[in-house]
Amino acid sequence: MSAAALKRCPWAGSDPLYVAYHDEEWGVPKSDQRALFEKLVLEGFQAGLAWITILRKREPFRAAFDNFDASAIARYGPQKIKRLLADPGIVRHRGKIEAAIGNARAALELEAGPGFSRFLWSFVDGTPKQNRYRSMADIPSQTPESHAFATALKEHGFRFCGPTTMHAFMQSVGMVNDHLLSCHRHKACAKLGVAISL
Repeated sequence: MSAAALKRCPWAGSDPLYVAYHDEEWGVPKSDQRALFEKLVLEGFQAGLAWITILRKREPFRAAFDNFDASAIARYGPQKIKRLLADPGIVRHRGKIEAAIGNARAALELEAGPGFSRFLWSFVDGTPKQNRYRSMADIPSQTPESHAFATALKEHGFRFCGPTTMHAFMQSVGMVNDHLLSCHRHKACAKLGVAISL
């Protein structure tokens, strides 16, 4: 079957960048600290915007934010913030930029304690939750798990991490498999979830 003929979640649409993201990334379990931190920061920048906007800016974001190296971002000061606010390649929002810096510091504190990846994955007990939704209307925008996740992150000093944002994060990094049952990626992501290791 050709890629164009595959059944996908409706939100993927027809934009090649979005289709590739849906087919290759969304719902794939991630345990790498850098990858998780990147997604956490980008989900925060996405708040109030369409995800495709962030996808189109992802490479400039990586260049501007030292490839989402939390140790580097945690050291950003006023001059770096000024340069970021002048960078047309990213979302130039002071609050979100400052939150990314604060979130990097919070992530490093977690890494020094329970471990950043382990802490994030603890909200699904370290195992991807396999949902079986048949339509987009069935998928919630937030869940009890995403509420608990958001509350815990805020207690650790994170910002731009509300329950809706955290549910989107959980979907994107494979903590929950929210591909529709009719989507060709549901079964593939379910298989990948079995092999996750922290």
